[in-house]
Amino acid sequence: MITEAELLAHAVRNNADWCAAMCRAHGLTGTFGPRAWTSPRRAPLYYPDAVTLTEDATAADLLPGIDRTAPGASVKDSHARLDLTAEGFRLLFEAQWIHRPAPVSPLPAEGWRPVRTADDLAAWALAWSGGDADEAALFRPALLADPTTTIVAGHAADGRILGGAVLTESAGVTGISNLFTTDGVPASYAWTGALAHAAPGLPVVGYESGEDLDAALAAGFGTLGPLRVWLAR
Repeated sequence: MITEAELLAHAVRNNADWCAAMCRAHGLTGTFGPRAWTSPRRAPLYYPDAVTLTEDATAADLLPGIDRTAPGASVKDSHARLDLTAEGFRLLFEAQWIHRPAPVSPLPAEGWRPVRTADDLAAWALAWSGGDADEAALFRPALLADPTTTIVAGHAADGRILGGAVLTESAGVTGISNLFTTDGVPASYAWTGALAHAAPGLPVVGYESGEDLDAALAAGFGTLGPLRVWLAR
């Protein structure tokens, strides 16, 4: 049976794989090293320029590989072990890695289906961003061709998007990220839809904080440990 330490390592790598996929969709190529993933060019909005992969990662594994010529570079400290204040960073937020057992046979969720076309992705992204076109542009059609990425959406009877999520299948787990709902729909709706599309037999992981963490725990997740995100001044 997989230990929590092993599951945390898989969750960390899975999330780094998703960050790398997002960068590739924007024409950026990151590098996986033994202790960290780094992007030599500034990563897309909301995505880190570096991710620690192991508990013993240090600033020296991260900072030389990212662009610090202007403020705004960010680092995901996956094990909450670093203090980057002396390097000119401030703590942006803290969160908890989450996990739940592998689905045995996910039940279909009514109205939920994968996003397959560029037009459907554009509609999904606008719903995710609350109608902000600049933020919606983060999700580019190249993501639809990524073999590890599945974007799913839940629809009302009239076709409106009520929720969505991104599923990343890698490192022996399914990672869930960018989970959202619209029109006051409870988060449980999105968790139900996302879990219905998770691969049978693979543990499900992700990270959340605040009320989003509460919703994940209510959906049957447990915690694996803390992470931090640092932002360069």
